[in-house]
Amino acid sequence: QVQLVESGGGLVQAGDSLRLSCAASGLTFSSTDMGWFRQAPGKEREFVAAIKWSGSSTTYADSVKGRFTISRDNVKKTMYLQMNSLKPEDTAVYYCAGTRLRRLSTDLHEYDYWGQGTQVTVSS
Repeated sequence: QVQLVESGGGLVQAGDSLRLSCAASGLTFSSTDMGWFRQAPGKEREFVAAIKWSGSSTTYADSVKGRFTISRDNVKKTMYLQMNSLKPEDTAVYYCAGTRLRRLSTDLHEYDYWGQGTQVTVSS
């Protein structure tokens, strides 16, 4: 079955950087559009970034644009989220997700596969 496993979360200070990874198995990763979402305590899960299967196109939430970079390595079947200039409001559980739709989507309901999440905590 499909497995998405996130790693790389942790506790950092404001202004620091982190790189999240999402290792995929059980799906044809190289032809699957992928995304990152996050959920803060008491809030709904929200879109962070998405990347096309080829890596040729990406899209970001306005709140992370210019600070976060999404990328992927189809040989390693892994997706990444480089997070720079972290802010306390970035504190959340971060989830990677995959969609069978062949287009970039910011709608969590259009994603079919989900990881278990990794906690990112940014202290001020």
